[in-house]
Amino acid sequence: MGSVENDSSLVEEAPLLQDGESRQYTGDGSVDFKGRPVLKQNTGNWRACPFILGDECCERLAYYGIATNLVTYLTRKLHEGNVSAARNVTTWQGTCYLTPLIGAVVADSYLGRYWTIAVFSTIYFIGMCTLTLSASVPGLKPAECFDSVCPSATHAQYAVFFFGLYLIALGTGGIKPCVSSFGADQFDDTDPQERIKKGSFFNWFYFSINIGALVSSSFIVWIQDNAGWGLGFGIPAIFMGLAIGSFFLGTPLYRFQKPGGSPITRMCQVVVASVQKKNLVVPEDISLLYETPGKSSVIEGSRKLEHTDELR
Repeated sequence: MGSVENDSSLVEEAPLLQDGESRQYTGDGSVDFKGRPVLKQNTGNWRACPFILGDECCERLAYYGIATNLVTYLTRKLHEGNVSAARNVTTWQGTCYLTPLIGAVVADSYLGRYWTIAVFSTIYFIGMCTLTLSASVPGLKPAECFDSVCPSATHAQYAVFFFGLYLIALGTGGIKPCVSSFGADQFDDTDPQERIKKGSFFNWFYFSINIGALVSSSFIVWIQDNAGWGLGFGIPAIFMGLAIGSFFLGTPLYRFQKPGGSPITRMCQVVVASVQKKNLVVPEDISLLYETPGKSSVIEGSRKLEHTDELR
């Protein structure tokens, strides 16, 4: 009897040890760079955020360093008319706000947020370097105006400049939808303390955006108008290169969420299922509406959404 009682006490203590050990790991399904469960004390949290915030600040500095003064460059250096310059700027800015749809699908379905940021940041940097060369190399920019005569840019000069410009639009499409989400991934949503810190992260995230925009709209614009466009484009390119290096430097500290599939696909599935099942009677027990038992979702790392009476 005594040995049986001792064995039962060991069985009762085992789950306690396992539970205590599990608290050392994140509960949201995040993994490290090699796909292993991550210890909370060694990864994520605020120790990983400076690299992410620095990348966002430098990307916004580069973007606004171009967008703020782009009409001036097109009219003064490429010798375009005001209408043509305004049309090109608005088309480019519109493209910058559409490409995040591409980046979001790529991140959610294929690469994950980390590799999407890394790949598209590199594309962004190549675009910045191309833009800098087009404003610095004599053969890639139109000759200066002589009296009232302003020679037009050649097709090759236009091609190089707009190639770099739209590489930047593609690059920002992969960075914009992923950086804030990747920063949020560094905080375990199942931990009440880390959930509070996540709210503070977004405060610093938008602060970083505004710092980058402020520096671009003042210092970078002044450089472009007074020291030359090659330097005015080159400085943001250097900052973007530093941001990429900093982002990779923080890799051992990051927490990663595996791609869970495109939300666009799941939204379409919901619409189709709603139409097909519009005549079904809703059960009184709402737990029967879930596809899986327990609190977890079929999407790894996600929680099941609570049912509400809204939008019935």
